[in-house]
Amino acid sequence: MGARAPQGARWHRVRGRSLWSEAALVHCPFCRHADSRVVDSRTSDDGSSIRRRRQCPQCGRRFTTVETASLSVVKRSGATEPFSREKIVNGVRKACQGRPVSEDDLALLAQRVEELVRSTGSAELDAYEIGLTILGPLRELDEVAYLRFASVYQAFDSLDDFEAAITSLRAEHEASRSDTEPHAGPDPDPSAGPPASTVAPAR
Repeated sequence: MGARAPQGARWHRVRGRSLWSEAALVHCPFCRHADSRVVDSRTSDDGSSIRRRRQCPQCGRRFTTVETASLSVVKRSGATEPFSREKIVNGVRKACQGRPVSEDDLALLAQRVEELVRSTGSAELDAYEIGLTILGPLRELDEVAYLRFASVYQAFDSLDDFEAAITSLRAEHEASRSDTEPHAGPDPDPSAGPPASTVAPAR
């Protein structure tokens, strides 16, 4: 007789073998029953979360849970809080006032920032590092908004700081332009005469 699965375990197959694994029990939000079963699972479009449709075996009602990888932000006070795309959007929105930046643009920026943060593999990041991560995507979105945000976040306190940031942006534009422009060949030497292929043969 095989071993009995622990209460709340879930059966799954690994390389053809049936195994069980301990799973956190999700209480029913309606009747507070201590367990539920998953009837459907779907990954979000960006792959950052999984939506699970669950059904309570006690009352039969269904509800949805969302699972995401843990990511915490350490504030200057030392307190930690969950990473929030909404806070990224709210922090950038003021810098984008009066600029041609839509709410969809802000949502995509927040998604991009989360992808960059999660790519570090760290479960906790300092709030200052999050702010530095915002600068790159924001610069690509709108350079004026970038300068506004950077001036506050990096504490610009003189015109020299603004001039240095603008000079850096101009240098990047010039480098990008030189990379995309076709390189013209050397000017022909007028004393060399016409190309050999154009010289008419002697009669």
